[in-house]
Amino acid sequence: MHIHLLSIGTRMPKWAELGFHEYARRMPPESALRLKEIASPARVRTAPAEQRRAMEGQVLLAAVPKGAMVIALDVRGKSWSTEQLADELGSWLHSGREIALLIGGADGLDSSCLERAELSWSLSALTLPHMLVRVVVAEQLYRAWSLLRNHPYHRG
Repeated sequence: MHIHLLSIGTRMPKWAELGFHEYARRMPPESALRLKEIASPARVRTAPAEQRRAMEGQVLLAAVPKGAMVIALDVRGKSWSTEQLADELGSWLHSGREIALLIGGADGLDSSCLERAELSWSLSALTLPHMLVRVVVAEQLYRAWSLLRNHPYHRG
């Protein structure tokens, strides 16, 4: 099983790239975390927010691997503690399905992505920049994995 982090945006600051890769490299090969940066369609910049979200939603959903469980990262989603995330990750691992985590652009995720998602996960009630979301997701997935494996990284 692989975890695919599908994210709108291709020009991330170096700190975000380094942060993501630091935690992604710690994940074991059998549950590797893979980032797929997706360019926002060119004609999106001048379009109204609703139209931008719809166009980005189309390219995000097109990138979802066949048969994958889709999980939307959305402020209105369910908040999990570290222990709850570890339980979720454990069930994802046991399902044997690929996992696709969706991160929208600056305007968030389109309703088509939210409707397609089997789960919606909120990292915080705060609005976070999507480059920071990548780092937080990678760290939290590694933390959850370490909790499942009784690795000393998680001491909470």
